[in-house]
Amino acid sequence: MSAGTHGRIVVVGSLNADLTIYCERLPLPGETVHGTGFAVNPGGKSANQAVAASLLGGAVSLIGAVGDDANGEMLQASTAGAGVDISHVRTSQSAATGVAVIAVDARGENNIIISAGANGTLAPADVAASADAFDGASVVCLCLEVSLETVEAAARRGHDAGATVLLNLSPYGEIPQSLADLTDVLLVNAHEASLFLGSGGAGSGDMPGAEADDVAWDHVRQRFAERGLQRVLVTLGASGSVVLDSLAAGAGRVVRIAPVRVNAVDTTGAGDAFTGAVAARLAAGEPLAEAAAFASVAAALAATRKGTQAAYAGVSDVERIRA
Repeated sequence: MSAGTHGRIVVVGSLNADLTIYCERLPLPGETVHGTGFAVNPGGKSANQAVAASLLGGAVSLIGAVGDDANGEMLQASTAGAGVDISHVRTSQSAATGVAVIAVDARGENNIIISAGANGTLAPADVAASADAFDGASVVCLCLEVSLETVEAAARRGHDAGATVLLNLSPYGEIPQSLADLTDVLLVNAHEASLFLGSGGAGSGDMPGAEADDVAWDHVRQRFAERGLQRVLVTLGASGSVVLDSLAAGAGRVVRIAPVRVNAVDTTGAGDAFTGAVAARLAAGEPLAEAAAFASVAAALAATRKGTQAAYAGVSDVERIRA
């Protein structure tokens, strides 16, 4: 595993325009429901994570691609306005900016459909062209909204630079063992964890519940280790999260992170706020469990406001809740 040094966070991946419709309830298949509002906001998992990390004190560089259009301009303005270095965000002349179509119900729950657009043009060559961004990097933050080849190229570059490679396995997809081997911290929700472990020939991928004892979770930790992952963070929604860490005192351990109770308005992007917060705290030198506890507050605060990037909290907001 890479120890890394305190320094820059490099986020490689997606920028999307979020087209969000608010409604009382999500429609059933084939059903039409009335919306209660509509908004176009900056989004994309990687852009969201970069903004969250920057607002929480990280020095962040974003590598990605947008189209030569109004949505691309909006995304560049939003990320740069949050203090993110966007000098490695390329403007594509062949594809429009990526789009996410989002429905959010009265409970804050959502469903999302994404169209990659310019994100689909991001290639390993873009990672190579941005090599200077990895110099002195402490954390490289990745997700699966761009091609696996690009994700693996970024993971390789981060690994070679001595950074901690943080992979958010979302939206879920199978990954090659070569990418797992380059990953220092895997961040998954319970559903993604179940799919990942179930696909590896290690038996059922079903996850224990939040109430399960440490023995059950230690078994899950061992199964991740069999897949080459030694440090895993499993988020459990309203039930908090579990840190499965094989680096503590030379042996494995299970750390439970309590949930932060809030009245959710819009959960869109709350997971990205969590990921960005973890990246920021790891870059600041905190252990994974402490980073996860901090991130739980950041994600909960994000869910109390509409939108994604505009809903993200700063360090003082998080510390006030933790005090």
